[in-house]
Amino acid sequence: MASVEQKVKDIIVEQLGVDPEQVTPEASFVDDLGADSLDTVELVMALEEEFNLEIPDEEAEKIATVGDAIAYIEKGLAQAENAPVANEEEEEEDEEEEEDK
Repeated sequence: MASVEQKVKDIIVEQLGVDPEQVTPEASFVDDLGADSLDTVELVMALEEEFNLEIPDEEAEKIATVGDAIAYIEKGLAQAENAPVANEEEEEEDEEEEEDK
C-alpha cells in the first residue's frame, strides 16, 4: 500500500502536471510548481476525495508546500482514527426499523 506521502505526491503530479522530481516536501505549490488559485482549489478537492477528509477553506489557505499538505493529511487521518465512531447502535436501530416496514 502506498504511503500517505506517496499518494499526496501522486495527486500533485496528476493535478498540476509536474514532474515527480519537482514534488519535494519543500516545494511551494505556487512558487515552485506553478499552481494558480484554481489549481490549488482542485488540488484540495482531490486530496479531500482521496483521503475522505474535509479541509476547511481557512486550513487550505495555510497549505503552501507539499510538506504542509502531507502533514495536514497525516494529522487529519490520525484524528479520524482516534475519533469516536458514529453511534453504531443508532445506525443498527435505523436499519431494523427499515426492515420492519
